[in-house]
Parts: sequence; C-alpha cells; structure tokens
Amino acid sequence: MATGATLAATRERAAAKARAPFVTLAGLRGVAARVLPPLVVLAGFLLLWEVLCSSPTAGLPPPSRVVAEAWDIIVDPFYDNGGTDKGLFWHIAASLKRVALGFSLAVVAGVLLGTLVGQSEWAMRGLDPIFQVLRTIPPLAWLPLSLAAFRDGQPSAIFVIFITSIWPIIINTAVGIRNIPQDYRNVAAVIRLNPIEFFYKIMLPSAAPYIFTGLRIGVGLSWLAIVAAEMLIGGVGIGFFIWDAWNSSHISEIIVALVYVGLIGFVLDRLVAGVGVLVTRGTSAS
Repeated sequence: MATGATLAATRERAAAKARAPFVTLAGLRGVAARVLPPLVVLAGFLLLWEVLCSSPTAGLPPPSRVVAEAWDIIVDPFYDNGGTDKGLFWHIAASLKRVALGFSLAVVAGVLLGTLVGQSEWAMRGLDPIFQVLRTIPPLAWLPLSLAAFRDGQPSAIFVIFITSIWPIIINTAVGIRNIPQDYRNVAAVIRLNPIEFFYKIMLPSAAPYIFTGLRIGVGLSWLAIVAAEMLIGGVGIGFFIWDAWNSSHISEIIVALVYVGLIGFVLDRLVAGVGVLVTRGTSAS
C-alpha cells in the first residue's frame, strides 16, 4: 500500500514538473538583473564618449568614427597579406601561443616551488625573502636581460611571461600548503603515504583553491606582460599591432585592439576560474 502511494506521489511530481513552464518570470527577472545593469552602463559610457569626442579638436575619435575607420579589421580579422600585415585573429593567436607556453611553464615551476616553500620551514626562510624581492621587479625590466640571454625575441617574450606570472602561483600555493589541516597530515602518517602519494592525494586537493587563486592572478599578469613585451620585440602579436597602429596614427584601430585585449583577458580569467570550480568541486572562488 505504501509502495503504491509512493509511486503515485512520484508520478504526480513528475507530471507537475512536466507542466511547469521552461522559462519562468522569476528566471527572466534574474537574467535581466544580471544583464541589464552592465548594458545600461555601457550604453551610457558610449553616449558620453560620443558627446565628448564629437568635437573636431578632440584628441580621440568618437565610437561612431572608430567603427567607420576600423570597419575593415572588425569584419575581416582573418586576412593575411604576409609578414606582419595580418588580421587581428592572427595577432591574437600569436600572443595566446606565447602566453600558453610561458604560463604553462610558470604553473609547473610555481606549484612545485610553492609546495617546497609551504612544506619546508627551511625553504620558506631561505627562498621567501628572495621571491618577495624578485616579484616587485616590473615585467618589462626583465626584457633586456632576457634578450641578452636568449638573443631572440620569441623565447625572451616567453621568459617575461614566465617570470611575471610565477610569483602569485608560488605565493598562493605556499599559503595553501601551510593551511593543510593537521588532521590530514595525521591520517597520511597513519596510512603511511609516501611523499609522492602525499603530494597527489593530500597536498594538491587541499591546496587547490589557493592554487587556482594564484593561477587566475598569474594568467591575468601573463596577458598584461605579453602585450607590453610585444610592443618592444616586434613581430606578429597584439602588442605589436597596437604599437604599429600608433606609429601609423590609426587611433581607431588601437581602440578596437584594446577591446579585443580586454575581452580575451576576461575569457582567460573565466576559463581558469571555471577549471578551478570543476577541479575543487566548487570550493574555488569563481
């Protein structure tokens, strides 16, 4: 009898769920509450920009003129006329390739060094002061040294990305390792985990929220560093595109490129944050 009542209740809930509308008023209000404020602010900003820069003596072009003057690179980002005369897609792709290489190296080295500093008191006392000094050096200050060492722009740019993004990864990883609960360490000692097992089964899962915080900071710094470095090393890249547009007095193209830079930076941050949420099962801030 109880089973029959349970089945009837289950069917009734399923039928009610099927009758429920796919889009609800509350859902639409929630979407509007998230989407409308930034759209209103953006529209107000563009309107103010248009009004302030409409004068012929204005130093910057208004949005309407930016779109008109840069229309070719907006609608056709894939053109390739050889050399550095390429569309924005190819410049951004070249920059992202450098960022991927430099940031990947920084992730591996940063997590390992951060684990060492967080786990060893001796390593923390010996290395932490050095890291604190080196991390304050501006990214572009490393560029002449890397050019002298590598004698080529490509590895020099990758090194600048690496040395810029590694510090927040080291620091946040070390903090995460130091904050591992003592109970976890005790359990690892009881079941006699070897150092490698302790690293993969205890350290990384426990410190993952801190590590991904460092990764988000690091990937943002990587994108900032490569744009600045490419302005100096030349070649194909979004930084070079911006500098070349400045030398050619194409201010509208610079503005369009800056929009792309901001959007790509936002996407990179969201990607790392999304991976962090998946890996840490929601304990990493998104």
